[in-house]
Amino acid sequence: MISWNADQNALREGVAQWCDALSEGHAERDAAAVFPREQWKLVQRSGILGLPFDERWGGLGQSLLTTMYVLEELGAGCRDGGLAFSVATHLTGVGVPLERFGSHTLKQRFLPGVCSGGTIGAHAITESGSGSDALAMRTTATRDADGGFVLRGSKSFVSNGPVADVFVVYARTHPDGGPFGISAFVVERNTPGLTVGAPVGKMGLRTSPLSELHFDDCRIPASAVLGRVGSGFLILDHVMKWEILLAFIISTGQMRYRLDRCVEYAKERTQFGQAIGSYQAISHRIVDMKIGLETSRKWLYDTAVRMTAGENVTTDISISKVIASESALASAQAAVQIFGGSGYLTECGLEKDLRDAVAGPIYSGTSEIQRNRVASMLGL
Repeated sequence: MISWNADQNALREGVAQWCDALSEGHAERDAAAVFPREQWKLVQRSGILGLPFDERWGGLGQSLLTTMYVLEELGAGCRDGGLAFSVATHLTGVGVPLERFGSHTLKQRFLPGVCSGGTIGAHAITESGSGSDALAMRTTATRDADGGFVLRGSKSFVSNGPVADVFVVYARTHPDGGPFGISAFVVERNTPGLTVGAPVGKMGLRTSPLSELHFDDCRIPASAVLGRVGSGFLILDHVMKWEILLAFIISTGQMRYRLDRCVEYAKERTQFGQAIGSYQAISHRIVDMKIGLETSRKWLYDTAVRMTAGENVTTDISISKVIASESALASAQAAVQIFGGSGYLTECGLEKDLRDAVAGPIYSGTSEIQRNRVASMLGL
């Protein structure tokens, strides 16, 4: 069991103080599917965006575990699930690869803005034709006469895309290189040849805007390469570990919020002369919510401990992702069912949680992909 110290608890309590303001108007923003610019400014002021980054870039220099501990509280207190998802995408999609693999010049240029939130980040991986099969991507980056690269192709499902100022783009630099034929690039929004598509409507996480990116002879300098040419797949593997840990620890906070609401409601709501929590059908469903929450938290935090220690967590990450994403979805569906007709109404807020949770088993590698990876690690 992890013991949290006074400094970690203070950081967590500090974020909790912002959550009411971050949640204000969340239902209206979700209905309109608009990015919450004013709330993003509050996120900037809270310091959340600098948590895991070095102080020299304006960060707070906190560990992975501390960052997760604080973000869990964001999930519990902030009712705007799309905003919380955009925070995770910003941190992991651009900040994490920049600090771990970026040159000093790239860090100096972009990390201060990432830490402050003045520069919004997104990463571009998925393509409509390849989906979860990242090695099948067709977007290319070819050398030009000046030693730079020319990007050609398109990306889909780019979270934060419509509002991002900088992107980490993964593209094929060698047609037959397999995992070593992919490279990662830092691309600014105003780069000629890059077109950001209009926001795409979606089921949930509506305040976290989604779009396509199109690259039409988009020229970028050689200095835009993250790490080395051909190291993109290794970078992506590192990024996805962080993305799963941060995005789904936020989900556990959301699960905790729903559990607390359901326990309170089950004690107060009466049917046929007694509190509905006295009925086994309801109490067992709430117990399953508790089990899902605690199992998810344990897998995520234990995996983070092992990853920090430098251990191989390929299997652990996949198991954590399956458990946390599917438990979050089950939790959201159970909450709607426990609240009955009220849970189905928009004003209750739980139907929005359910729509948001449906995405969990899909993004960051589908549940099917994660199970395939575990099977492969078992030698199957």
